[in-house]
Amino acid sequence: MSVVIAVPWFVAALEHTTPIFSLAVQLRVPVWHNDGVTDDSHSESNAFPPSLDAGDRENGAFDDSSGTKRSSGKSWGKGGGKGGGSKERSRERPAPKPLDAAALEQMALRYVERFATTRGRLTDYLMRKIRERGWDGGTGAALAEPGELAQRMADLGYVDDRAFAEHRAAAMQRRGLGARRVAGAFREAGIDEGDAESVAPAIADRAVESALAFARRKRIGPYGTGDGDRKLHEKQLAAMLRAGHRFDLARKIVAAPPSDSPESMDFD
Repeated sequence: MSVVIAVPWFVAALEHTTPIFSLAVQLRVPVWHNDGVTDDSHSESNAFPPSLDAGDRENGAFDDSSGTKRSSGKSWGKGGGKGGGSKERSRERPAPKPLDAAALEQMALRYVERFATTRGRLTDYLMRKIRERGWDGGTGAALAEPGELAQRMADLGYVDDRAFAEHRAAAMQRRGLGARRVAGAFREAGIDEGDAESVAPAIADRAVESALAFARRKRIGPYGTGDGDRKLHEKQLAAMLRAGHRFDLARKIVAAPPSDSPESMDFD
């Protein structure tokens, strides 16, 4: 008859462990691992390596689970010193130098190189820069005239108000905006009456096309379903008027029945 004796697993594991670990198990001595915890998980006093003193333990110099050293919460600035970045942040940028004639001309050249503009916009831009930076044209030098510099850029061909007006009007009308909205954009851009009048015939020729483009976007008139009531028609008419279209043209489009080919309908 054979007898089987149950042997605890940790005793059986002694044959496969190192001598130091085996001796520690026999003597019940807590063993420190690199993970920062001991074999005796019930002892909080052994949760730190022997080399740490009580101050380190109270301050929580090591994390409870990983044993890696934690930051003490002090922020160290750039360069290794405490708060080292405060000096750099406190330094203010030096004030820009005042403009003179050469610097103002270079600024104007850079502006017309980057943007399609008008004489009025360029003049406003240069005046704003002079207000921001000041003027230093030398002893006895008169203040620069941004309008004259803008006109010189136009004489050199860098600024063309009429070409700007033509392109702006065509782009706005393709989006479905009417003549009144285009005229407002001209005033904002500083286009004079002469250049605005020169492109007025082309704007008038595209009036119906522009109004139909707006109606197509908003599903109005020939692009709608025909189920709208009077209140809906009034809202549609108001929307077309806000878009800058003529009242008579907008009313005709709103009252038009649904159609597969609105472009062939007569709205003049």
